[in-house]
Amino acid sequence: MSFLKNINNRFISIFSGQAHLPYVGHVGIWMILFVVAPLLIIIYFSFLQTGPFGQIISEFTINNYASVFKGTHGIIILRSLNYALLTNIICILIGYPLALWIVNYGGRWKIFLIFLIIIPSWTCYLIRLYALRTMIGNTGLINTALNNLGLISSPIEFLYTPYAVIFGLVYSWIPFMILPIYASLVGLNPALLEAADDLGANPLTKFLTVTLPQTKGGVFAGTILVFIPAFGEWLVPMLLGGAKVMMAGSLVEHYFTTMGNIPAGSAMAAMITSVVLLVIYLSVKLGGKEVLERIT
Repeated sequence: MSFLKNINNRFISIFSGQAHLPYVGHVGIWMILFVVAPLLIIIYFSFLQTGPFGQIISEFTINNYASVFKGTHGIIILRSLNYALLTNIICILIGYPLALWIVNYGGRWKIFLIFLIIIPSWTCYLIRLYALRTMIGNTGLINTALNNLGLISSPIEFLYTPYAVIFGLVYSWIPFMILPIYASLVGLNPALLEAADDLGANPLTKFLTVTLPQTKGGVFAGTILVFIPAFGEWLVPMLLGGAKVMMAGSLVEHYFTTMGNIPAGSAMAAMITSVVLLVIYLSVKLGGKEVLERIT
């Protein structure tokens, strides 16, 4: 018990910013082993070649990166960026008003309402997507209900379309937009809102000049937590989009598992990583230190 208590105290000291130098060094070692080192390995393989039988040839080449944006690859990457951006925007448009409503009108039910948002994440991701696939299928719950009500005469072809993929992305990642925004709204200084009221600001002006600027850190933190996994997603397009809708993550999975072309898959993975790092940099730059606070 004392050993577990000691480990728990170490984690608390690290995440509270009160860790001693040796503990920080330990965290740095884990980051190097499980983040930096795998990334360097991927980058190394991305500059190698593949032989006619799938073997890796240790000869330098940049053709893997040149082919990333060629032909259908470029279309798939642009599609992934478009879907991730659209998913992020929809999550903001839904998540911000919902978080604001919970803060302002949730009362003693705030924690319970947040719990309802979090609890679906306790279920296996794959199971949730299969359940969603069943609901929106031709014989699923939605089409069956609409047919029984006489609103449709034939099933709505929703599955295996871009709309199903975007719906699945929003469904999967919207909690990660709501939570940092909610944390920003809870931490908003009420004195600022009172000062705006004293100056005669109407609700819209008060929101645009006080609430939104003071909670932009939560929005950008949510953007990091939503845009990045949505851009690299492969399971949602595979289950809800089928062969008709591929995304960047689908290409990585295709090269690694189906074609066995590790260098090409590594180049695609490195490209996705560069986009991820760019999104993180811009979000932290525009959102300030609060972005990192809301993520951690």
